[in-house]
Amino acid sequence: MEASAKTLTERVSRLLLAVFATLVFIFLIAPILAILPLSFNDSTFLVYPMHGFTLHWYGDVFASEKWRLAVQNSFLIGIPAAAIATALGTLAAIGLSLADFRGKAIVTALLLSPLVVPIIIVAVGLYFFFAPLGLTQTYAGLIMAHAALGAPFVVVTVSSALASFDRNLARAAASLGAPPVTVFRRVMLPLVRPGVISGALFAFAVSFDEVVTILLLAAPQQRTIPREMFDGMRDSLNPSITAVAAMLVTLAILLLLVVEWLRVRNERLRKAKVD
Repeated sequence: MEASAKTLTERVSRLLLAVFATLVFIFLIAPILAILPLSFNDSTFLVYPMHGFTLHWYGDVFASEKWRLAVQNSFLIGIPAAAIATALGTLAAIGLSLADFRGKAIVTALLLSPLVVPIIIVAVGLYFFFAPLGLTQTYAGLIMAHAALGAPFVVVTVSSALASFDRNLARAAASLGAPPVTVFRRVMLPLVRPGVISGALFAFAVSFDEVVTILLLAAPQQRTIPREMFDGMRDSLNPSITAVAAMLVTLAILLLLVVEWLRVRNERLRKAKVD
């Protein structure tokens, strides 16, 4: 009887948890589901019910010079920023994982601080740091700023991958005469590659979606997609913005699918290694 009651209690608990999780998911996803259909609405106003189906707003986006420039700037800043963040974040994660020194917790907290510090504070700090160096309103300054924002994500993902790394493999390679660079390139990097790639994708997504530092540091000709959307919503709201939003959501979904594929692949490699 007690086992049956316990089983019934577990079933009810799981059911309530599933219902609660579903409601939370609907609450989070509902704004996206509400705005995406409006990108196909044959109306100049963002209203329901929809007046018809059209791809006109997507055509406007692809034909617009300002949107083409925004897309170009987003990739021109995002790709180098992700590359720098990946290199620095990977090295930092390896150093923190393999080394044991006094103040390690403080260094880790400083490296991860952009994840918890409000972005406006980070942006203002970057502005006052870059201004005397002449790095404001330059692509170099924007790339470095976005690299600093994306590096903590790389540190987290690579550190997670290194948690299952067997240090004996590196010791064995070193004992056979392999220099540190070769140990990293031939032994460590292949095993933590999924974490590195996931971190790079997150760093790129952070740069691609960031608007606050762009508002403070960028020149008028360095407008990115989020900056263009911000100005569009403030000055002249039209369905073209919903078309851009739909494309950004699609890009985010693709990035998440790649990250999930890398996670599953990494789990399979770990199981194969154990077997």
